[in-house]
Amino acid sequence: MSLKSERRGIHVDQSELLCKKGCGYYGNPAWQGFCSKCWREEYHKARQKQIQEDWELAERLQREEEEAFASSHSTQGAQSLTFSKFEEKKTNEKTRKVTTVKKFFSASSRTGAKKVAQEKNLKQGQLGRERNADNILRDLKEIFTPSWELASPTEAEIQEAKAPSPSIHRQASIETDRVSKEFIEFLKTYHKPGQDIYKQCKMFLEAMHHKRELSIEEQSECAQDFYQNVAEKLQTRWKVSPERVEKAMDQIEKYIMTRLYKYVFCPETTDDEKKDLVVQKRIRALHWVTPQMLCVPVNEEIPEVSDMVVKAITDIIEMDSKRVPRDKLACITKCSKHIFNAIKITKNEPASADDFLPTLIYIVLKGNPPRLQSNIQYITRFCNPSRLMTGEDGYYFTNLCCAVAFIEKLDAQSLNLSQEDFDRYMSGQTSPKKQESENWSPDVCLGVKQMYKNLDLLSQLNERQERIVSEAKKLERDLIDWTDGITKEVQDIVEKYPLEIKPKNQALAAIDSENVENDKLPPPLQPQVYAG
Repeated sequence: MSLKSERRGIHVDQSELLCKKGCGYYGNPAWQGFCSKCWREEYHKARQKQIQEDWELAERLQREEEEAFASSHSTQGAQSLTFSKFEEKKTNEKTRKVTTVKKFFSASSRTGAKKVAQEKNLKQGQLGRERNADNILRDLKEIFTPSWELASPTEAEIQEAKAPSPSIHRQASIETDRVSKEFIEFLKTYHKPGQDIYKQCKMFLEAMHHKRELSIEEQSECAQDFYQNVAEKLQTRWKVSPERVEKAMDQIEKYIMTRLYKYVFCPETTDDEKKDLVVQKRIRALHWVTPQMLCVPVNEEIPEVSDMVVKAITDIIEMDSKRVPRDKLACITKCSKHIFNAIKITKNEPASADDFLPTLIYIVLKGNPPRLQSNIQYITRFCNPSRLMTGEDGYYFTNLCCAVAFIEKLDAQSLNLSQEDFDRYMSGQTSPKKQESENWSPDVCLGVKQMYKNLDLLSQLNERQERIVSEAKKLERDLIDWTDGITKEVQDIVEKYPLEIKPKNQALAAIDSENVENDKLPPPLQPQVYAG
């Protein structure tokens, strides 16, 4: 699918979202632009062609080998006959000697071997009788027990008892039991078709258990064939209405994929984990991409729009926690609806498809969902194909695939940047500068202009703060130098004029005290009384 980048934003023709074979269903980049049905047809054709070519090559090599063997055998006929007789005689003689030597030493060992063989045969006979008894009991149980009660949760526990972690096994077993009970209760409403569906699901799970050594593509093909066969049987044999068929297929997918999830999601035989790391690293490197570069018509300054953006990011991240493909698709659908609501609130009009894809790309870049490629591949391989081919789930999933493809191939031209600026941004040498006011187009909303004005103000405040910090450090250095200078001057004065400390003077005598040293002083005045 080709992605076109224009000045007004990222644009994808709606026709490019459809199957390139022209069937009218949604295509998928993982299926090379085909829908599920057309891709399977093309895959079968290519596979049959490859099998035919391999068969022809094997036949040709076999004929060449037979001709070469026949020609070499005819030229060496007489010599090989004489040599073969000599070899046969020599082998017989050697075997006779070995047998003679063994007779002297193998009596006791042969007796022990006979006992061991007898014990082994006895144990095998007992095990065989026990197996026969178990088989008879199991057959009787199948005859007299309804089909949906046969596969009790203990069978699922036995199958999942090989899980390496007890805690993970316990959590998965609880969820498996819950899904199994819900599936059984659901099938009871279908009566006779429900019993048939349950038997087919059991047989399919048992078959998939023995096909774990196959490639993930072959396991996916088995699952898709099973979905198609069950849906056709419900419609043709049991005459179930399309609405009930869709509900039944959803429950079947939930029941099956809950049990197969840990075996088929991001298996070690694929490079899904490697692709996850590549996409995650790519998104981290594009952290500098702004909504204006993608022409995203969303104003996060509006509280309602900001809440919608947060919910959309939460939904796309929550996709990784789901185990059923339909539940993962539901997370993508909820995320997309939040995006449409955010665009509608910002523009005060319904959102268009040209507005949706850039905003979805921005949400993916901002959220960086975990194991994004693994989740996409898991949905592609094991989801009910009818959901991916039609409906809003298929439309939103196709757009998500386009968004991931765009992020993987994002370049300077896609963001309307020069190659030099793009390289500097990717290397982290610099970050995008603010947009000048004279470069605004007339149709840009006031919120975006206000946002850039605020960014300009923050930049000026940052520069002012840096200047204040620089001046404060300079003042601190000046104060330290002044203190050191004053201290030095005081020390110089003290050294030049040393301080002499004199003893204390004698205390003066009190006036009223007896003055022994000076008798010439007059006596103190006495009060006189006058008679009035």
